[in-house]
Amino acid sequence: MKFLTEYRNPELVKFYLNEIEKIVTKPWNIMEICGGQTHSLVKNGLLELLPDKVRMIHGPGCPVCVTPISLIDKAVALMEKGAVLCSFGDMVRVPGSKKSLLQAKADGGDLRILYSPLEAVQIAEKNPEKEVVFFAVGFETTAPSNALSVVHAQKLGLKNFSLLVSHVLVPPAMEAILDDEFCNIDAFLGAGHVCTIMGTSEYFPLAEKYKIPIVISGFEPADLLLAIYHAVLQLEKGEYKVENCYERLVKDEGNIPAQKVVNEIFEIGTQEWRGIGEIPNSGLVMKEKYKDFDASKKFDIENLEKKEENLCIAGEILKGIKKPVECPHFGKLCNPGNPLGAPMVSSEGACAAYYHYS
Repeated sequence: MKFLTEYRNPELVKFYLNEIEKIVTKPWNIMEICGGQTHSLVKNGLLELLPDKVRMIHGPGCPVCVTPISLIDKAVALMEKGAVLCSFGDMVRVPGSKKSLLQAKADGGDLRILYSPLEAVQIAEKNPEKEVVFFAVGFETTAPSNALSVVHAQKLGLKNFSLLVSHVLVPPAMEAILDDEFCNIDAFLGAGHVCTIMGTSEYFPLAEKYKIPIVISGFEPADLLLAIYHAVLQLEKGEYKVENCYERLVKDEGNIPAQKVVNEIFEIGTQEWRGIGEIPNSGLVMKEKYKDFDASKKFDIENLEKKEENLCIAGEILKGIKKPVECPHFGKLCNPGNPLGAPMVSSEGACAAYYHYS
């Protein structure tokens, strides 16, 4: 299949591995931001094939994993109030402080698993007597479709549709990681899908401020190894640039129409990250003029007490301080059948990737 098979070519993979081996002279820590990249690195055995001097550190780029417990609890509370809660499937088993969305459904709540927020708009249109809430989580990648759902609901004059928003932004998370006293990151692999929406411009100030290479990468084995090669090459030369190694999809300017619809509905605000805490200006919140579509303001759920898990070390996993196998509960008390935290639930979670493929 074009744009897929050639990036899984074993000979090309072997070529890039040899090229990395030729140029690396020092130990380097490279963080891949996106959970999809983590999944591919582990699934395809690339972590074992890379030279010992190149250490990959897994970042916080799994949207399900960084959605805070307080938001899960709010979603459960909405179901208990009788709302129809709509969500992508990967959110339903993430533990809240008391129960997951799936457990709330088992207790009688109305949970609908959808593939698009526009389906939730259709449900609201067909059921005017019910409040329909879409659980809008994710990075910049999913923000346009969620924003578009509000545009459509407004055009239809719907009063029973709203979003429970937990949108987070990649660059502020990278900055928070770099400011951490335990940070040992030498370079980043930028999240390719995020950059298809937002472009590359937001990375230049980070590269300059922290003197750190940022290489935009795709998700196939050859994509990742090409990006790692360029990151190592910059590090060995003492350079710190933003490079785009995913040019078949990422343009410098990003997706302008998608950015316009996001900027119409959302504005930048403080967001809580699961296991990390609040990061200023790290998320998208709904603008005041769209408050009627903001479930947190529409319903009396704004001040639910925040409770974090005691056993899960998601924060340390998401900041790259520890690997999943360093958790004492990994594969024992915590497994996909009994997840203690979100990184074991999501298909993009580092713990789930290690459990299934490592």
